[in-house]
Amino acid sequence: MAEHPAHPAHDELRRRWASAIPHPSRHPSPGPHQVSYPDVQRYADNLLARWAEPQRKYHTTDHLLAVLDRVDELAHHAADADAVRLAAWFHDAVYRPDRSENEERSAALAERALPELGLDEARTAEVARLVRLTVTHDPQPGDANGEVLCDADLAILAAEPKGYAAYAAAVREEYGFVPDDAFREGRAAVLRQLLSLPALFRTPYGRENWEEAARRNVATELTLLTT
Repeated sequence: MAEHPAHPAHDELRRRWASAIPHPSRHPSPGPHQVSYPDVQRYADNLLARWAEPQRKYHTTDHLLAVLDRVDELAHHAADADAVRLAAWFHDAVYRPDRSENEERSAALAERALPELGLDEARTAEVARLVRLTVTHDPQPGDANGEVLCDADLAILAAEPKGYAAYAAAVREEYGFVPDDAFREGRAAVLRQLLSLPALFRTPYGRENWEEAARRNVATELTLLTT
């Protein structure tokens, strides 16, 4: 397992990881498939090393922490908030901006790792399903877990203007290998697709608190890209 990189947020992230994983401190009589607390933390270290890879400029541990904060904010809406938290950990665990299969590979990583950490088949499948859902951010009506994860992942769209500008700049930096004209065309297509959705956010909280600001930010970025 990789060493976890030095980062002021990592201790907090490791604590949050441990709180979402069954381990002996939460289950005094662990079953035969449960692992020790140090083993749980070794998986956290491996994931944190992935989230700190050098090609990442936006999809970093800061993004992971922000998504987890938003999941906590929306947890009352979820059917299984810990499954959503685990999906947040894995949703960009594999991330190469020049590849299109990141979500599938991230879901497959969850399917390998979580049974080793004592999660049952059904919960592992739910986490993997949620990770795959971040391809489209389009949960079906009534998919409470999916609504929470997708809203948490897209909450950056509703940032105050300076924060949104920093997000957009970091995305451009991640795609620094793409020529300007091609990037503008591709990014504009993504933004138009977002604006075409009936709603960017599916939870009541997201619709009430984030929808208007997010649409304003996305429309502003689209205008800047196309004029």
